[in-house]
Amino acid sequence: MYIETKLRSLLKAISWRFFATLTTTIIIFVFFGRLDLAIAAGLIELVIKIMVYFLHERLWNKVKIGKKKIEPFVLWFTGLPKSGKTVIADKVYEKLKKWEYIPIERIDSKDIRDLLPEIGFDRESRKLHLKRVGILIKILQKNSISVVASFVSPYKETRDCVKEMTKNFIEIFVKASVETCIKRDDKGVYKEALEGKRKNFTGVSDDYDEPANPEILLDTEKLTIEESADIVFEYVKKRFYKDL
Repeated sequence: MYIETKLRSLLKAISWRFFATLTTTIIIFVFFGRLDLAIAAGLIELVIKIMVYFLHERLWNKVKIGKKKIEPFVLWFTGLPKSGKTVIADKVYEKLKKWEYIPIERIDSKDIRDLLPEIGFDRESRKLHLKRVGILIKILQKNSISVVASFVSPYKETRDCVKEMTKNFIEIFVKASVETCIKRDDKGVYKEALEGKRKNFTGVSDDYDEPANPEILLDTEKLTIEESADIVFEYVKKRFYKDL
């Protein structure tokens, strides 16, 4: 979240008055034909109104009317491997990052697992893994930072756990059939899972609890990546920033 500093207020006052005073000087010269009068009036106005504008800006910073607190949120993308979670989440993050008043971070399952490679894929390990993620998000939100997160997060109980730990948890179900995900698999992970080389692989040797009532449902068999990202972006705008 950004705040107006005294220096910024002063620089705004100076730049505004420079152009405004220049306009006043030109008008006086046009009407009276006296350059000395125009310059004198312009200089007096410049000094006085810079101070007036500066004080006006600082006083308004103390007024609460019209201010809206930016509440941190978490966009939680869940779905089968290769359903499209990561690429859509990346697009949404890029869109939201352009808004200066939204401090935001991006967290993906792969990045966290690279930091904690010892974590397995059995049910208990997944629960522990996501609990750590929930703690991380909670810390970020305490500092008014929103989060775009993408995790398979196959179990309802673990998603609910993260929801209870965080604020404004938005569950986004990125839907795609196992058959479609297999077709999209450019790294052969599904093939390895089907051959038994990967244990506890979601959608093959491990269950996936589909969200019953997600805030947002993205059927990636019908929607493009850009369309899906736009849906999430518009949802965030309407829910959290409609008055901005």
